[in-house]
Amino acid sequence: MAAPCPYLPAVKRNLSWRDLNALRDNQGAELYQLCLEYGQQLWLEQLPARALLAVDRALYCDVLADALCLKLNPLPYAAIGWLVAQPTTEFTGNALVHYQHLADRVKGERAAQKKWRAWAAWAIVRQVRPDLPGDLKHEVTEPSLNEIKSGLETHGIAGEVDAWQQALTSDA
Repeated sequence: MAAPCPYLPAVKRNLSWRDLNALRDNQGAELYQLCLEYGQQLWLEQLPARALLAVDRALYCDVLADALCLKLNPLPYAAIGWLVAQPTTEFTGNALVHYQHLADRVKGERAAQKKWRAWAAWAIVRQVRPDLPGDLKHEVTEPSLNEIKSGLETHGIAGEVDAWQQALTSDA
């Protein structure tokens, strides 16, 4: 059995995609917490690619900086780094390409915030898994760490840059 991710909350009950889907019209704190728990459950079920997608969904929730859920479980940059860095024989996909594509293609509400969060996750993946190749066919200008920081300062929430930089420099 996989060890639990130390950056994700414990699973309180057995969850499914239906639980997340029930909150599709409420992209706030309740969905954020549920996505993190579901990510932990999927990780423990040895489904790392799906776990990362659940954590991504939490990252893109619309949660205010002073929300209790963020005090208990900060934005999941550290969780992303930890999940991607873990050795596994299960399907993981290529997280570097995943975030590269997300950052360049995000649309809709809070698109700028989601774009910079995707680039921030991309930078973490690049740090913890330098062996992963980017998508050479995808023509995109990859931002520098300073550009990502500036994007998060402009479009993120209070404390987000600190959470990202801590995850970027930690040993996953």
